[in-house]
Amino acid sequence: MTDSRPIADHLTPGAISHSSADWQHLWTLDSTVTFLNHGSFGACPLPVLAAQQQWRERMERQPLQFLGRDLEGLLDTARRELAVFVGANANDLAFIPNATTGINAVLRSLKFQPGDELLTTNHEYNACRNALDYVAEQVGLQVVVANVPFPIAASEQVVTAVLAQVSPKTRLALLDHVTSQTGLVFPIAQLVQELSDRGIDTLVDGAHAPGMVALNLQALGATYYTGNCHKWLCAPKGSAFLYVQPDRQSHIRPLTISHGANSPRRDRSRFHLEFDWMGTPDPTPYLCVPEAIRCLGSLLPGGWSQLMTHNRELALAARQLLCQALDQPLPCPNDMIGSLAVVPLPDGDWQALQNALWEQYSIEVPIIPWLTPGSRQIRISAQLYNQLNQYKYLAKALLELFSQEST
Repeated sequence: MTDSRPIADHLTPGAISHSSADWQHLWTLDSTVTFLNHGSFGACPLPVLAAQQQWRERMERQPLQFLGRDLEGLLDTARRELAVFVGANANDLAFIPNATTGINAVLRSLKFQPGDELLTTNHEYNACRNALDYVAEQVGLQVVVANVPFPIAASEQVVTAVLAQVSPKTRLALLDHVTSQTGLVFPIAQLVQELSDRGIDTLVDGAHAPGMVALNLQALGATYYTGNCHKWLCAPKGSAFLYVQPDRQSHIRPLTISHGANSPRRDRSRFHLEFDWMGTPDPTPYLCVPEAIRCLGSLLPGGWSQLMTHNRELALAARQLLCQALDQPLPCPNDMIGSLAVVPLPDGDWQALQNALWEQYSIEVPIIPWLTPGSRQIRISAQLYNQLNQYKYLAKALLELFSQEST
């Protein structure tokens, strides 16, 4: 899978036509830090933070008016704009603080029988795998893990690995759209279709997907889908959504049971009555989602499509640079990359390496242990404020640290 083409050959003409300096001023990121970890928590641009402050000021001027009378309508407006962005009906979306909450809400709402099987992969995000294990332990379920290889030669290997673990007892599949540990864009549409054809519901962990890849949730057909807005969409921390197909909404309850559980109202769905009020919130992250969509979508002439292409091409270029510098083959084909990319590293102490990158070079980037003791890999993110020179600096730092490890 090694690709010997020059880095420039990976770039779509015009895709990286702007200097990151054109956009760095929109973020408050510390200029003394080489920040290559947008994927973990995102970074919110100044115009969106300003909008959030305005919402907070309005809330604090008259809390009862804002929370008691205005909030439902404001959430509905924000939800409609998010629905257009992710290709869903607004009635099928609920705002939640993060994707892990969405995974938990679905898993802990569903009814299973002892002996039922829950299917996932070895790439599943640890927090969500913990939720899966918790539910399995409570009910007496079996968690079945499909081992998807990494490095990987083709996306078809994901489908083959998952379908090989399906059995008559499989009740639900929890699948990543974009994997956190390995940065792979799974062939989620094919997976959902294949599993649906076998009568198996799908819960898609789309934590990284909104703003990284184009979404059309209605066309995708997943039974449940949850995604973060604070990562690649660049909304404030604490903004995410849960999508539930209409015929399943009556069964899905929030983790916090509150007033909506016995509300006599008939003008709103039970789904929204429960999820929209789980106690006194700071709803401003949700209300800022439309501003984040508008803000990021206005930065390049081609809007969100060009922005996602730009970030993907930068991630591919940075990955190629690192693989060449470290003499590593490309671990997956280009068509499985979004704006995250993972490069395997020589075996060693992952924590010590991550600490050294931060303490000696002020580089913020995750080093991820993978499968076997001592195995480690590096995950880079590419956002509009990043530039190729930052990844060159990372490559230089890694080579120096590896040299120190060998002495």
